[in-house]
Amino acid sequence: MLNKHLLDSTRGRIVTLLRGGGLTADEIAAKLGLTKSAIRAHIVGMERDRAVRRAGQRPGTTRPSHVFELTPEIEQLLSSAYIPLLTHLVAVFAEGLPPHQLELLLRQAGKRLAVELCRGKRPTGSLANRMAIASEMLNDELGAMTHVESNGHVILRGVGCPLAALTGKHPGVCLAMESLVAEVVGAPVRECCDRSDRPHCCFEVLPRALP
Repeated sequence: MLNKHLLDSTRGRIVTLLRGGGLTADEIAAKLGLTKSAIRAHIVGMERDRAVRRAGQRPGTTRPSHVFELTPEIEQLLSSAYIPLLTHLVAVFAEGLPPHQLELLLRQAGKRLAVELCRGKRPTGSLANRMAIASEMLNDELGAMTHVESNGHVILRGVGCPLAALTGKHPGVCLAMESLVAEVVGAPVRECCDRSDRPHCCFEVLPRALP
């Protein structure tokens, strides 16, 4: 969900308008009371950042005008339904399944997500390189903020948790992420997450997998 500061910015106001449907740059400028050139400059930047895309043309007095709409990625980002629904899904599974079945289900979900993020091709190279790729993947694809530490142990550690709304209530969710990291790295991994008031991710490569 966008914060108030972002919503109050020009780009935030453009996003809010486009949630109601596609508009041309001229239409956006008229609704916001800004110059057409200023809006076009913002649109160029938002296209570059993959926040908006062109969705056809609209006839104009002299020439057709491009219609802009939000990209599916931004539409998903703006939705506030995912976390509440996922929280209740996990709760229903936790209440209706034996612990070992719930763990198996979560691990399978983590592995499937890993395969999707890897596009079916697991990273190669040294263990340190594979862990670095896993860290980058978590950061870029799942909104995590992780880094790799190596001092006798190889640990992928986060400064936060992209699933913080879930892990406090359902620690088993960390097992899904554990399986995801293990699948990407191609080595056994143990979750060592901090599930306190402000959860932090932590995944350690088991000693038997180290060179």
